[in-house]
Amino acid sequence: MAKFDKIAVLNKIGSTGMVPVFYHKDAEVAKKVVKACYDGGVRAFEFTNRGDFAHEVFAEVVKFAAKECPEMAMGVGSIVDPATAALYLQLGANFIVGPLFNPEIAKICNRRLVAYTPGCGSVSEVGFAQETGCDLCKIFPGDVLGTKLVKGLLAPMPWSKLMVTGGVEPTQENLTSWIKAGVFCVGMGSKLFPNDKVAAEDWTYVTEKCKEALAYIAEARK
Repeated sequence: MAKFDKIAVLNKIGSTGMVPVFYHKDAEVAKKVVKACYDGGVRAFEFTNRGDFAHEVFAEVVKFAAKECPEMAMGVGSIVDPATAALYLQLGANFIVGPLFNPEIAKICNRRLVAYTPGCGSVSEVGFAQETGCDLCKIFPGDVLGTKLVKGLLAPMPWSKLMVTGGVEPTQENLTSWIKAGVFCVGMGSKLFPNDKVAAEDWTYVTEKCKEALAYIAEARK
């Protein structure tokens, strides 16, 4: 069962403005990455359902986070069907993210008051998702769709909460451009976790990069 309900999760995501996106087949590595992000100020983390037995890794990481990172809302990404969403909800996922919009997933999540953030590539998709109770929609892939889509969408639909994922970089220029465009938050993966840093287990780098990115977001919001 989710430790944090939809409102609590949206507040955590909104207050920081960033959700790290990460997958690793080794649960011990994933735990260290989560802790490094937590130490850097992150309070919502998306573990992606990318590899074989990913749900088993997630189950271990959730239990670890409950003890070592008590205020961290652990969510799951890359979810495309309701059965997989239900599996992760049973393992304690606090929010569900997908690369696409599937209304059947919304039903599963709404039943448990869990946030579902679907991937949307158009104004119409965001509108359809909002009708099914998706408070936060993901603009994906962000580097393809760009800031102009965000600005264009928010003009007629200013109530929209948008998370951009895909190609987001932990630089002041990139983060500022998205925040100024009007996004609620950003999702950041490979740019936050370079393969060489993860391989070297340089967790201090990850912590400092999270602090840096959060500071850029806070500054851009002023």
